[in-house]
Amino acid sequence: MTSTSTATRGGFRLLLAGIVVSGFGTSAMWLAAGIWVKDLTGSDSLAALCAFALWAPALAGPLLGTVADRTRRRPLLVAANLGLGLLLLSLLAVDSAGNLWILFAVLVAYGACGVVTDAAEAALVPAVVGRESIGDFNGLRTAANEGMKLVAPLAGAGLFAVYGGAGVALLDAATFAAAAGLYARLRVEESAPARRAAGVWTRTAEGVRALWRRERLRPLVLAAAATMLLAGLNGAAIYAVVDGGLGRSPSYAGVLYAVQGAGSVAAGLTAGALLRRLGERRFAAAGIALFAAGAGLRAFPYDAVALGCSAAIGMGLPCVLVAALTAVQREIPEALVGRAVATAHTLMFAPNAVALAMGAGLIAVVDHRVLLPLLGAAGLALACATARRPSA
Repeated sequence: MTSTSTATRGGFRLLLAGIVVSGFGTSAMWLAAGIWVKDLTGSDSLAALCAFALWAPALAGPLLGTVADRTRRRPLLVAANLGLGLLLLSLLAVDSAGNLWILFAVLVAYGACGVVTDAAEAALVPAVVGRESIGDFNGLRTAANEGMKLVAPLAGAGLFAVYGGAGVALLDAATFAAAAGLYARLRVEESAPARRAAGVWTRTAEGVRALWRRERLRPLVLAAAATMLLAGLNGAAIYAVVDGGLGRSPSYAGVLYAVQGAGSVAAGLTAGALLRRLGERRFAAAGIALFAAGAGLRAFPYDAVALGCSAAIGMGLPCVLVAALTAVQREIPEALVGRAVATAHTLMFAPNAVALAMGAGLIAVVDHRVLLPLLGAAGLALACATARRPSA
């Protein structure tokens, strides 16, 4: 089935629309929360803590993913989105530094709920769009999410400037309510999960084992994790490239990120067709190679090269992530998909956060003109290793 014919199906459109609508509010809140804290306290460190509060629950992904496998996924998505929308209304009480604890508590709950809903959405995709069209859906989801990242933070910042944090909270709550309505309209047959007496740690371990024991999945997930580690180190060097390499002001990094986002949108739009042509492993290897070339060539101090490299990085990174996620959704039994996807997300994205912190220290002692070619070489070696394994 082609992506064009699949896109005409109501379930495909409703599920994608729900993800995009809620993602718009999340992207807006991600930026606005830091601005809000900075505005109330003047503290850069507390503002940075907002991103950590949202991200930290992802470390418990294998555990939180069990929730998505304990019940039917569509009702879970409806309830979770409605619950988050109501929870966000508590942020209307945040009007001084003294009650910022409410904001941080909401952000942690927000992040934890996001892990659960991401797992539930991923587990629902095969039932809604069919296993043969998972790659098409994941590609379009990537394109839509990356497009939202280009506009939603600007909308959040603009709304904050006019109405303050409460305005952004209301926008985010409205997007979750809208997403709940879209999910409620989904027509999908889900079997009731088997009732078992196994404890939560046993169920968590089942998801980890299901992912780790499959020879086709483990190398893809590990390749994605290694790529995101390199991507974190590359991201830490962005301001050295802008200032030391190009001689531009720090704001020029926004231009490079916008070009990178456009590259990711392009990759998402073509991912489904390329996955069918290449298979998950070769598609991932091609993406890693494209990212590696972009990272390594960033060492050259030319604007045109920097822009081209940003586009290459933006196009390359989604390939390995889409390939790994699609393989997990296709290969893992329905009863374990939520746990397996949440575990894969933790394995793939945790290295990126660690590498950003490592890179901040590394770039202070290693010239970016040395670091970036080394990253490129490591990425090309990883691409070759990934491509050499039997293709899906």
